[in-house]
Amino acid sequence: MTIEDLQNICYQLPGVTQDIKLGEHLCFNVGGKSFLFTHPDGVPPSASFKVPDEDFEEVSSKEGLEPQPYIARYKWVLARDISSLTLKEWEFYIKQSHQLIAAKLPLKVKKSIGL
Repeated sequence: MTIEDLQNICYQLPGVTQDIKLGEHLCFNVGGKSFLFTHPDGVPPSASFKVPDEDFEEVSSKEGLEPQPYIARYKWVLARDISSLTLKEWEFYIKQSHQLIAAKLPLKVKKSIGL
């Protein structure tokens, strides 16, 4: 898995933009809200994503995953190595995170980005 693989998955979803946050994190956003944080310069590259509240314990205890420090209370999970998940798993978790964040956007913002 590469950051480019994650980027390709993200850009298949509606309303996606990207930016750099905290100086080194490539972030993917919908409606101005982040749904995937990546650290492409990390060794190995890592990424964080949001999961449903009811799935947080199960997902964050999987091999290669853990609660994201500082934002775990918001149900974000960290993959310290993006290769710990398969392409199919990344497709699922990225799409799910995008949907969770997009669902909370104001109606006006959703309409403006085609959701």
